[in-house]
Amino acid sequence: MKKIERRAVVCAVLALLLAAGLGFFLIRYFLDGGSWASSAFNRHLYDTNGVLAAGTVLDRDGDVLSEVKDGKRTYYENETVRKATLHAVGDLQGSIGTGALNAFADKLTGYSLLNGAFGAERGSELYLTIDARYNYEAYQALNGHAGTVTVYNYKTGEVLCMVSAPSYDPLNVPGDIETNDRYKGAYLNRFLSSDFTPGSVYKTVTLAAALEEIPDIQDRTWTCQGSVQIGDETIVCSGTHGEQHIGDTFANSCNVAFAQIAVELGAETMRKYTEKAGLTDIYSVDGLPTAKGSFSWENITDGSLGWAGVGQYKDQVNPCALMVYMGAIANGGRAAQPYLIEKTVKSLGFPSLPHLTRKTGTLVSGKTAGILADMMADNVEKTYGTKRFPNMEICAKSGTAEVGEGKTPHAWFAGFLRNEDTPYAFVVLVENGGGGSSVAGTVAGRVLDIMVNGY
Repeated sequence: MKKIERRAVVCAVLALLLAAGLGFFLIRYFLDGGSWASSAFNRHLYDTNGVLAAGTVLDRDGDVLSEVKDGKRTYYENETVRKATLHAVGDLQGSIGTGALNAFADKLTGYSLLNGAFGAERGSELYLTIDARYNYEAYQALNGHAGTVTVYNYKTGEVLCMVSAPSYDPLNVPGDIETNDRYKGAYLNRFLSSDFTPGSVYKTVTLAAALEEIPDIQDRTWTCQGSVQIGDETIVCSGTHGEQHIGDTFANSCNVAFAQIAVELGAETMRKYTEKAGLTDIYSVDGLPTAKGSFSWENITDGSLGWAGVGQYKDQVNPCALMVYMGAIANGGRAAQPYLIEKTVKSLGFPSLPHLTRKTGTLVSGKTAGILADMMADNVEKTYGTKRFPNMEICAKSGTAEVGEGKTPHAWFAGFLRNEDTPYAFVVLVENGGGGSSVAGTVAGRVLDIMVNGY
């Protein structure tokens, strides 16, 4: 009798283990089944060269960016468009991790929980939120420089333009891509997967902190004589601005004033507002994680804090996080989280469910956002010039980020439009490009002109 009881217990334990294993498998199947089916080892979906043999990638207007013809994957007919959309579409070798052919392969294959990869010969149509024409103009505007240009709708989250350079033609991969400095970092999506010294675009964070933490900030003045000594550091400015109110210090992008403001605020306050702005967050863009910005506040000296307050020292910002912060300023403190997949249409003709817009937390208070937006609009009027941005109610901040002795600075231009029908936030980075307003601002102006005026 005891033997029977022991055997019954063993059988019960085995049955429980079997049920637990089955439950674990089903959970993994529901969560990861698409990734399993779209694995490059699946010869039902990939050819012998490891190229996805199913699915079509299109832009928001329905222009085909990549499809399979006669058993061979091909791309848009224009070479520049292929280069301009490479980091959104992907390459044949799977080197571009953020490209749809790699990152969204499970959606392209037509996989579903009920039918598996049935219909994989045709696959699905995957519509991206980007417009190929905008990417083309942005890539041309970079004019051979490394960098990124991205524009998104801060109310809906749609990424309308996303360019990373250097790039290359996926149909004609350069033979020296691994050794030629011209293609250094070509596999990297600079918008999503990199961080950079921000320079003066970071002053938007320092200013937000000052507006909320220094009660008499609007009545104060700062005198700039071209430099100021803070501790062991000499903070050098781009000019000699004399006596200025806070609005003028921002329009002049005065390092002297903003370094002194950062020291007055203190490292902990600067940390708090940097984190609140989302500049140390990791965003997920349809499952693609962004790089995490980094700042060094521990045991920082006053001199180094001064440099950190103007976007130098060890400050590193991810372009996507900065763009979302611009969107939050535009939208009263919160912005839509960016996304790249407009919709998918299955091989049987069934479209995916509509995208649900998700908002960030409060990155800046509503009152402060309104003041920042007005001051950024003044920047354009007083410093950058409104004629460069026709028919646009534009708010912006430029940055010229020093990146080492003997190296040309990075050029930044970030901001947003307040036009009701074009609620766009943008970020432009031209690596080693020089002046933020003159270089990156010109790139932004060209792309936004096409998007707003359609020329």
